[in-house]
Amino acid sequence: MTSTTVLYIILGILIADFILERFLEFLNQKKWSPNLPKALEGIYDQEKYEQSQNYQKDKLLPSLISSALGFIGTVLMIVLSGFAWVDELVRVYFEHPIAIALSFFGVIMLLSSLLGLPFSYYSTFIIEEKYGFNRTSLKTFILDKIKGGILSIVIGGGLLALLIWIYLQTTNNFWWMAWAVIAAFMIFMTMFYSSVLVPLFNKQTPLEEGDLKNAISQFASKVNFKLDNVYVMDGSKRSSKGNAYFSGLGAKKRIVLFDTLINDLSKEEIVAVLAHEIGHYKKKHTLSGIILSLLQTGLMFYIFSLIIANPLLSEAFGATQHGFHLGLIAFGILYSPISTFLGLGMNVLSRKNEYEADDYALKNYDAKALGNALKKLSVSSLSNLTPHPLYVFFYYSHPSLLQRLKALQLLK
Repeated sequence: MTSTTVLYIILGILIADFILERFLEFLNQKKWSPNLPKALEGIYDQEKYEQSQNYQKDKLLPSLISSALGFIGTVLMIVLSGFAWVDELVRVYFEHPIAIALSFFGVIMLLSSLLGLPFSYYSTFIIEEKYGFNRTSLKTFILDKIKGGILSIVIGGGLLALLIWIYLQTTNNFWWMAWAVIAAFMIFMTMFYSSVLVPLFNKQTPLEEGDLKNAISQFASKVNFKLDNVYVMDGSKRSSKGNAYFSGLGAKKRIVLFDTLINDLSKEEIVAVLAHEIGHYKKKHTLSGIILSLLQTGLMFYIFSLIIANPLLSEAFGATQHGFHLGLIAFGILYSPISTFLGLGMNVLSRKNEYEADDYALKNYDAKALGNALKKLSVSSLSNLTPHPLYVFFYYSHPSLLQRLKALQLLK
């Protein structure tokens, strides 16, 4: 195999992936209709349905432009030896492989961030503002970008430096040592994400004493679920859309409710949402998800260790010197078909888990309350309730609203 062959394979994967994404978006768009589908009667009214269709259309164009620019930019960086040029540039100032790699990705990520910034601004302050969702101030928007950048440098850069150091120290043991490092980080983040990283962006306060907390405590006691930590997060700081999530393991588990969720749903509907989240824990979905993610990460590092030393990866980009960072980019593209295949399997499993968690809420609390909560959350966020089945198969980690209502026996 030659570097030219590797180059053609990389370009072929990029082009095939871009075409597939556009095809799926086309299929999804074809499902749009100006008339309220019969299945949505009683969920959307005609006016709200038209608004949801307009919202989906307004989001599509900037998404297409952003994707096209990203695709064209990546292809040009490859065929015009742009990655090789950045590699040569940073080698002028640095000699150590870790410093070269960090500065290389620093340049690439800076360019990528600058390219995506106008689209992020447009999405937040034009589209989301137009439909009444945006609560983000310009100050918060800027601070979020700065904080996100700093976290990427500290956490992403730190992990990358550690992985390269391990690679330089050993080659035969690289894959499992790197896997161990990333596995430890993943487990740490699962347990402490909500208490370590979230406070950098949002305030989390314990749920106040009152009817809601009493109802939650009563249900948790009923299903023998030890729940000491229920927090309310100021999600309204950025958006009017409601949400809730479950994080942590063992004694570190906690449930977080967005303040918008509390404002939009009734007490019974909120408890139903929590019953769903507790269902995930009872069914061990969180634990099994972590295990599967760890296994996938181990497989990735094993395959990565087999080819990272091959200079063809760097030569395909037009570079004269092989570098870990160039090999990492090439591997990321070459591995993407495997990643897509594994991701499809994870989505299938995730949708199955969502049905099981809904079923848990049905059997242990109230299906109607959960159904009403799901309807309110979907309608208030102007969700597309009639996505194309193939689009759902590729992208949805949750079943569509109509599928969930049908499984809850609330929809004929």
